[in-house]
Amino acid sequence: MAKNIGAVTIDSERCKGCNLCVVACPLGVLALKGREVNNRGYHFAYMESPDKCIGCQSCALVCPDACIEVYKCPPTAPPKRGALAVEAERPDQGQALQREEPATETSAQPSNVTLMKGNEALAVAAIRYGADGYFGYPITPQSEVLERLEQEMPWETTGMVVVQAESEVAAINMVYAGASCGKAVFTSTSSPGFSLMQEGMSYMAASEVPALVINVMRGGPGLGTIHPSQADYFQATKGGGHGDYHAIVLAPSSVQEMADFVGLGWDLAFKYRCVSMILADGVIGQMMEKVVLPPQRPRRTDDEIRRQCPWAVTGRKGMRPKNVVTSLELDDDKMEANNLRFQATYRLIEQNETRCELVDTDDCDWLIVAFGSMARISMKAMELARARGIKVGMVRPITLWPFPAEQIRKAAANAKGILVPELDAGQMIEDVKLAVECRLPVEHFGRLGGNVPTPDEILDALTRGFNIA
Repeated sequence: MAKNIGAVTIDSERCKGCNLCVVACPLGVLALKGREVNNRGYHFAYMESPDKCIGCQSCALVCPDACIEVYKCPPTAPPKRGALAVEAERPDQGQALQREEPATETSAQPSNVTLMKGNEALAVAAIRYGADGYFGYPITPQSEVLERLEQEMPWETTGMVVVQAESEVAAINMVYAGASCGKAVFTSTSSPGFSLMQEGMSYMAASEVPALVINVMRGGPGLGTIHPSQADYFQATKGGGHGDYHAIVLAPSSVQEMADFVGLGWDLAFKYRCVSMILADGVIGQMMEKVVLPPQRPRRTDDEIRRQCPWAVTGRKGMRPKNVVTSLELDDDKMEANNLRFQATYRLIEQNETRCELVDTDDCDWLIVAFGSMARISMKAMELARARGIKVGMVRPITLWPFPAEQIRKAAANAKGILVPELDAGQMIEDVKLAVECRLPVEHFGRLGGNVPTPDEILDALTRGFNIA
């Protein structure tokens, strides 16, 4: 069978010659220009062997500056594209392949079904929520959030501000400032960048300002890999910065939930004056699915913000007392009172906002607890198990904090054991063990380094771990 034809477009002026795409290409399609440089003085990437390209997208996934786009088509049907020419022409096609802008809806159109990546759904949903500002820094595998925002140009339609900050530290502090003014602001990043944001998140928690932070996780520690991981679970759910604080953590398992959780995250953040987080792994950020986008909402006016957020620093109007937003309090008794107020808010969130999905837990002998992409894979493993006569149920935590401990405890009441599949070395399993108070066996199954297991691997881990015939 003839192989698929791939083609790569490279923005040579944005390319900084990092060589990551060249190394990532499995067939040696790309190379750096040996003598030519772009206007920034960098040797840039190009298609040295275009006839070898199969459109695998490895180069685009690793590009830290979103310079690369990949197209794939059957060898008998060359794609018809629009404006952007490919770096190298295909000798068998006789002309440069060109890009055609997809016929998708704009941010001002009504709700309908469209096909997009999880990261893109985050961006468009934020515009439609009526967001006031985005401040972020590109990092794989979440760079499409910023790219889609730039493509939509909401500053021309809704007045939303979009800023590529000079670093993740700068981005989180811009969010801190915007949130202090009562604005609906957010940022997105991936694991190394999320680490850099922890100080700012602690400041926002202590200042009781609402904000949305998105982390599309990749493998670590360190710079690690650009491929999926769930190893930021502890950092997200236990308060990754200093002090006693929590953020509400939402874990989407579909592109639809990526879109839905944007509005939910902001609603919860403003309701409780806290930071809300969307914690997705790279699989969910990069996958494409159908999604129903929400209708466009207008941004709030300054008067509406003053009414809804009387604590915000919006400029002193009339004779009201001045508002001060700060995380600093040098009086020990007052700082203790602040912390007790924070803890009371967290208990209220635990009572009212815990969310999870229960699947076939009424008659299960064995229980799987998983979130994100692992929940999707575990769902198939559960179906395979039931086809073999093994009664397996699943709990999918939707809020990782507050954690659905009571729901897991009830679902496991008649279970013989629990399997916790994760894309890490074992983190959520600790909360699962606490939930069931170690009254039944709880086993972990995980893949590391960016590897994603198959449903058969999860089923095998279940049957082997608990000696199920």
